[in-house]
Amino acid sequence: MKRVADLLLALVALLLLCLPLLGIGLLVRLTSRGPALYWSDRVGRNNVIYRMPKFRSMRIDTPAVATHLLNNPESFLTPIGSFLRKSSVDELPQLWSIVKGEMSFVGPRPALFNQYDLIELRTRHGIDQLLPGLTGWAQVNGRDELPIPQKVALETEYLNNKSLWLDMKIMVMTVGKVLRRDNVAH
Repeated sequence: MKRVADLLLALVALLLLCLPLLGIGLLVRLTSRGPALYWSDRVGRNNVIYRMPKFRSMRIDTPAVATHLLNNPESFLTPIGSFLRKSSVDELPQLWSIVKGEMSFVGPRPALFNQYDLIELRTRHGIDQLLPGLTGWAQVNGRDELPIPQKVALETEYLNNKSLWLDMKIMVMTVGKVLRRDNVAH
């Protein structure tokens, strides 16, 4: 049921957003060198690595590490990168990953391939059995500001209580957080 809902919702969203997505891609290309999309190696269900698309918000010479590990991450942002990240518009290409079945609308945010501490803790708690999500319980309860143990505790809470009702609640909460730009570090 969740997969069918994800697929239908993602296809409708892509159809409704196709022109804005093309416009954003064009803006990325016009304001910085490199491609409009950044394909990031991420950890999916069962710790399988997949390529996740995002609108590129960072310069092409940015190291492939979590943003909080960069010295002065703002210096790596493209001219529209801050807007893309704070508005979460950079995440919209992940609708394609939902269509492909690599992601869901709700689940734990996919870890970077080199976030070994997060991957190991998630595996220990069974979080690796979930499809990664465009949003999740940890995102609506702290997002960028959460330390890894607290993030995994919230993801474990989601795993133990997942339901259609909880997913809908998380999606509604996500809209509010995005509109208020809550808990966005960069």
